[in-house]
Amino acid sequence: MTKKRVMIVDDHPLVRERLAQIFNHEPDMEVCGEAEDAKQAMETIRLEAPDLVIVDITLKNSSGLDLIKSIKLHAPTLPILVLSMHEESLYAERVLRSGANGYITKHQQPAEVLTAVRRVLAGDVYVSDKMASEFLRSISSGVKSAPHSVDRLTDRELEVLELIGRGRTTREIATKLELGVATIDTYRARIKEKMNFNNAAELLHFAIRWVQDRE
Repeated sequence: MTKKRVMIVDDHPLVRERLAQIFNHEPDMEVCGEAEDAKQAMETIRLEAPDLVIVDITLKNSSGLDLIKSIKLHAPTLPILVLSMHEESLYAERVLRSGANGYITKHQQPAEVLTAVRRVLAGDVYVSDKMASEFLRSISSGVKSAPHSVDRLTDRELEVLELIGRGRTTREIATKLELGVATIDTYRARIKEKMNFNNAAELLHFAIRWVQDRE
């Protein structure tokens, strides 16, 4: 049997080790490489030519969403499965729009993770049954976003909102995202406008509550 080669991109070594144990124990797959950030991931993809890449949303010095877009630009047919701690209802649609083939949360059992991997390797899209129902309900209802809905935000704006909610200053956010302070100020202004906040205090209070509600 020819084993499918799986690559793991996650900024936590223990998570990568645990996933490698799970995949290498299967008769039909093996881990061919690991990475903790986008740069290392792209280099490993070029060297190892995996059959599937598993990507986390939050990576060291980079965004998983940006990495997905980079992978699809350089390797359009390479399947990508997102495995993340973030709430599925918030990120599943975003990662699929970015080019990923599936989304599963880290609280799922190993058997379900393997199911997701095999389904994506087979050319299918994987999300939970609940998420699939929500997608269909959203399409059929045509309901618009609420005034303070994060659905209005772009991927980068959502990332900035989360960092604001985690107490990061504008300069700290700029450093983490490798962007200028003025650029982060622009993102903050766009978030306030899109979500109808009157001032920075309203934005900060919402961001903190939003992050806390998802942990």
